[in-house]
Amino acid sequence: MAKVLNNYPQNVHNRVMDLIDQIRAFVATARTGSFTSAAEQLGTSNRLTSKYVAELEARLGVRLFQRTTRKVGLTAAGEDLLSRAPLLIDDLDDLLAEVSEGSRGLTGVLRVSAPVTFGEIYVARMLGRFAETHPDLSIDLRLNDRYVDLAAEGIDLAFRIGSFDLASLKVRRLGSFRSIVVASPDYIARNGVPEIPAELAQHACIVDTNRRNARRWVFKDNDAKTAVAVSSRFEVNSARAAIELAVQGLGIAYTPRFALGSDLEEGRLLPLLEDYSGEAGELGAVYLEGRTLPRKVRALVDFVAKDIRSSNIL
Repeated sequence: MAKVLNNYPQNVHNRVMDLIDQIRAFVATARTGSFTSAAEQLGTSNRLTSKYVAELEARLGVRLFQRTTRKVGLTAAGEDLLSRAPLLIDDLDDLLAEVSEGSRGLTGVLRVSAPVTFGEIYVARMLGRFAETHPDLSIDLRLNDRYVDLAAEGIDLAFRIGSFDLASLKVRRLGSFRSIVVASPDYIARNGVPEIPAELAQHACIVDTNRRNARRWVFKDNDAKTAVAVSSRFEVNSARAAIELAVQGLGIAYTPRFALGSDLEEGRLLPLLEDYSGEAGELGAVYLEGRTLPRKVRALVDFVAKDIRSSNIL
């Protein structure tokens, strides 16, 4: 970028670089909620960060923040700018990275979002393998079971399970998975084995509230679909927590196969109702529509598409 700008008069060069610094300061302040935190993130002083934001407000002729003694809050104009500015900065960073990465490999920061359980079981280790071949690349992994706003939070790539908002996102489908019913040997010894889905209504079930229709467990027998309303003593918002409770013999869990880890192989849990198919779901990697896919994101998407097949996680 500096080489490109050097072809222009010095005053133009300075104005463009100032604007870039101002927008970076604005985005960091908006995301952190304070000039001090933004300055720490940017590696500058509090005074300089505040100065950049004030200059940007003067340039635009609007107030971007409502300032108090404790924090800063976005105005309507600030919210509008925040919805667009991160992508502008990301595209600039990607442009600079594309130029330099031709000879040096992938650089910069790669921001990834994933559901908590899937992130802990697979994504974190996968990113470790990916990073081994890209030593100059920094990775920011954020685990959250809500669907994050990729544009507002500056996320490059998000893993989604279940359904995808194709209206605003592009998706690379990575595979499908099924849910299965499991219980510990101890629970089965004390309570018996349900032979058909309807018998689950007489058992203690552990409900994962992250599931859609969490208390309504659906199964298929050939083409026939059966839905069972289950009762629960334990309700949790984590597949792994439901599995841990099942391992303790406290009930039957209905969980994605990938969340079980080694619990089935090592006998801590046993599969139930094996003649019935549990609910199916899709796994995909999503990114924003309407922008050129950065090389580092494209490299990660291609890597995970191959890695997930060899990992046998689904």
